[in-house]
Amino acid sequence: MPTAAANIGVVGLAVMGSNLARNLASREGNTVAIFNRSYEKTQGVLDAHPEAGFIPAATYQEFADALQKPRTAIIMVKAGAGTDAVIDELVKVFEPGDIIVDGGNAYFPDTIRREKAVRATSINFVGAGISGGEEGALTGPSIMPGGSDESWVTLGPILRSIAAIAEGEPCVTHVGHDGAGHFVKMVHNGIEYADMQLIAEAYDLIRRGTGKSPAEIAEIFAEWNKGELESYLIEITAEVLRQVDASTGAPLVDVILDQAGAKGTGAWTVQTALSLGVPVSGIAEATFARSLSSHPEQRVVAGALPGPAEAFTVPADQVDAFIEDVRLALYASKIVAYSQGFDEIRAGAAEYGWNIDLGAISKIWRGGCIIRAQFLNRIADAYAETPDLPVLMTAPYFAEAITRAQAAWRRVVVAAAQAGIPAPAFSSSLSYYDGIRADRLPAALVQGQRDFFGAHTYKRIDKPGTFHTQWSGDRTEIEAVDTH
Repeated sequence: MPTAAANIGVVGLAVMGSNLARNLASREGNTVAIFNRSYEKTQGVLDAHPEAGFIPAATYQEFADALQKPRTAIIMVKAGAGTDAVIDELVKVFEPGDIIVDGGNAYFPDTIRREKAVRATSINFVGAGISGGEEGALTGPSIMPGGSDESWVTLGPILRSIAAIAEGEPCVTHVGHDGAGHFVKMVHNGIEYADMQLIAEAYDLIRRGTGKSPAEIAEIFAEWNKGELESYLIEITAEVLRQVDASTGAPLVDVILDQAGAKGTGAWTVQTALSLGVPVSGIAEATFARSLSSHPEQRVVAGALPGPAEAFTVPADQVDAFIEDVRLALYASKIVAYSQGFDEIRAGAAEYGWNIDLGAISKIWRGGCIIRAQFLNRIADAYAETPDLPVLMTAPYFAEAITRAQAAWRRVVVAAAQAGIPAPAFSSSLSYYDGIRADRLPAALVQGQRDFFGAHTYKRIDKPGTFHTQWSGDRTEIEAVDTH
């Protein structure tokens, strides 16, 4: 039987799990126990990485026996029933005070349910969002753990040892209790959807409008990455656009099927935002754009539908100006996506009783994660100055940036509409901006309509109370009982 020599264990040794285990083992002070349902996989990791000094276990009991108390185990298995099955097995061999961490992409209501069930056994359960993909798991991810304060005492130093470092600070913080970590990771992924779609729309507009090749557009993105748009996604976009397909000699982007995949976190972000009453239109349109791309059978049929009579071509002497307009529109729309995402985090925290530090979240996203970007520092600054900032884009830095970009943003959306080029994320972001800054919205008419067909009542601008017009009668207004 193995001795209790490991301070941390990993269950699930697919690429993410084995990379995370290797990351843990490479940090001073960590000894890592590993377990996989198939011992063949465990042996494979042992053979491939003898330098890691892993302590292997063939059974859950051996795994538990290898761990120092309080035992701490990170589960890295596919979200869903597999996660529940592993939790059930660990609960059988763990003791009160021990810690089970789910490092997968779990849906946060499942994490809330699991935490409540495991807490009843006096074992701690932590849902931890881990961003950065396979490379991040190995070299330093951004980590978003929830869970109890008690679990953080043990888990905090371990996670800080493996997290990415940004400006001298580890990209991990105790987000909040029960499902808070996976909630924040979900919103992170939603923002990621919007960011990627906006970049794709910028590429499409430049390519169709100017006729530049993917390699030429790659150089544009590389240049953008030196300024305020500096980010991991802009950086890798340039790399993708530079890539030439070995078998055809064509740009790789031209031989990749134009059907974008999704694993559900974008949809979760949008569904949750709807339930919270938070508009995340940029994220929603990015999610729907992936859905649209994945229905070629509809797109083939709809290809016969008419578009603009004239082809879209930017005059040669206006190409540089157009590209700069697209850059500014991209930056403004990106601000909207992050502003909407942080709105959702704030609303989720209020709904579920989590004390989430929005500034701290922006800081842990500066390194390791997919949406890491220079301007996350500006988000941290904004919340440091005004912790209860109601709308992120109203912070002075972002308000100035949008003011500077506004005219270009509008020109790009107009150009896309006139050219028949779909730009749903650009367009919806601008509409959201105009909606949130409006003194008065046509929702007054919507309320009138709702009262007409359903007696849903309305409020007035000139006096308190709730009212109903007797539309099917003499159309007099009566004061109604406010049931809301």
